[in-house]
Amino acid sequence: MSIFVDKDTKVIYQGLTGSQGHFHGMRNKEYGTQVVAGTNPKKAGTDVEGVPVYGTVAEAKAATGATASCIFIPAPGVKGAVLEAAEAGIEFIVVITEGVPSHDEAQFYNQVKTEHPNTFILGPNCPGIITPGECNIGIIPGQIALAGGPVGVVSRSGTLTYQAVHELSQRGIGQTTCVGIGGDPVPGVTHIDCLERFEADPDTKAVILIGEIGGSAEEDAAQFIANKMTKPVVAYIAGVTAPAGKKMGHAGAIISGGKGTAQGKMDALTAAGATVVMNPTEIGAAMADVIAGFTP
Repeated sequence: MSIFVDKDTKVIYQGLTGSQGHFHGMRNKEYGTQVVAGTNPKKAGTDVEGVPVYGTVAEAKAATGATASCIFIPAPGVKGAVLEAAEAGIEFIVVITEGVPSHDEAQFYNQVKTEHPNTFILGPNCPGIITPGECNIGIIPGQIALAGGPVGVVSRSGTLTYQAVHELSQRGIGQTTCVGIGGDPVPGVTHIDCLERFEADPDTKAVILIGEIGGSAEEDAAQFIANKMTKPVVAYIAGVTAPAGKKMGHAGAIISGGKGTAQGKMDALTAAGATVVMNPTEIGAAMADVIAGFTP
């Protein structure tokens, strides 16, 4: 099984006619993702390599039955694009765009949560999501993933998502679904959203959780792991050497007021029963040890 997306997921690409949307949309389509439509009000009636372009998400959904969208629109237009998708009834919205203003994120996140409670937003500033062999939405390189489970991956870091997936695949350990949730201050889908679904997924036997300094998402995830998870978790927190008050990479990765430190997050996860590694190169080996301990 998988979480959020599978081989039956139909995806609309908002921004398919742009250079990045075109490039990654076609890569996703080539992977096997059902890329059924693009949107651009100025290019409605045209197509991108055979994929029809509609003026609005509502028109695209009505014509195709899509339940997911992927946004490759420049940052100033993201808020409008997210709200348009949610109002059209899209259930899973993947926002790849970086640099979205935090106040825009807060506004559309809370509006969607209130008005469309069954809609999930992944991102912004995230690499997307992949269920290996079935569906790839975003910019995760499909060739590094391996189908067949039994490991689920959720990560705040894009590049560390790739590293963890690649290390697992090199060891012959397949993945159920890999979710890059992004590291912005106001993310949509959280670690807990993913952990909850991995816990309920019978094919996911263990989970890799990758976090970063800043915020309290990992501490919240640790509490969930302690109270609700029965499956083993291998965790890594990026930013061990980051000094307090210094922004590291993006706005979400900053320690303020003594909170959000890597050590604090690692302590919380360790106390919750997770296996915490000190270096990202240890993630694959640690999970291999966990898998080896399973009863055949």
